[in-house]
Amino acid sequence: MSRPLRYPVTLSAEQEQTLHGMTMKGSGKARVMTRARILLLAHRQVTDSAIKDALGISVQMVQATRKRFALGGLDAALFDAPHTGRPAKFDGKDRAAITALACSEAPEGHAQWSIRLLAEKAVELNLVDHIAPSTVFYILKKTRSSRTAKGSGASRT
Repeated sequence: MSRPLRYPVTLSAEQEQTLHGMTMKGSGKARVMTRARILLLAHRQVTDSAIKDALGISVQMVQATRKRFALGGLDAALFDAPHTGRPAKFDGKDRAAITALACSEAPEGHAQWSIRLLAEKAVELNLVDHIAPSTVFYILKKTRSSRTAKGSGASRT
């Protein structure tokens, strides 16, 4: 005899229709689609273990989705809450300007740009108010640029 579920899922007809529409359309974040499928199967009284096997996910994800639905409703179960934390200090324009600077000719007396030199020059040119060399390194790492390559990195041929 199986024990009763701690967080049973009972969808309204409207919620079920919404979830069916989402899963049939198939466009959207994979995480949201998976959660929608979990809720539909849980509504049909499918066990957590069977949902896990059917969707190729963990039982913990099934249980977490059930709990989020029971405590917060459909939106809470489907979508992640906004993440806390400090917003990004540099936007896309700042990052692009630093990347363009790194792709330009090195200053006179230097064979190539150093991370520290890029940080100093970005502040000097008023591209940014202040930037740490480690942040310049992080920005360039994300762009796949190479300060030591012969070309600017725009073409691989």
